[in-house]
Amino acid sequence: MSRGKKLDLFIGADIGDGWAEVQISPGSKISNEILEPSKHQLYFSKEKRRGKTVTLVGVFRLSDKDAKEILKKLKKKLGCGGAFKDGFMEFQGDIKDSLREYLTENGFTFKPKH
Repeated sequence: MSRGKKLDLFIGADIGDGWAEVQISPGSKISNEILEPSKHQLYFSKEKRRGKTVTLVGVFRLSDKDAKEILKKLKKKLGCGGAFKDGFMEFQGDIKDSLREYLTENGFTFKPKH
């Protein structure tokens, strides 16, 4: 085997062969319109991340400042960690029932059957 010659491998497709390049925009497309709490239609989602349960609630259409204030209050009341990303609030643990209670006290509404 000679050391002067490199092995040239090309795996893939040319766009000229009828393939189209897919343009994916980063993040989700959320309206920038800021709504009052009673006009929100929130829903819950549950995910497993690194073997632990995470409760997602959203989509919030609030200013970043207001969303972070609400998140801070909820984390303190519920005694758990959380974050605000792409219009959703993420909380550590399966806390759907207590989270719903606190959000309805603050005037937020939920989609039916969520």
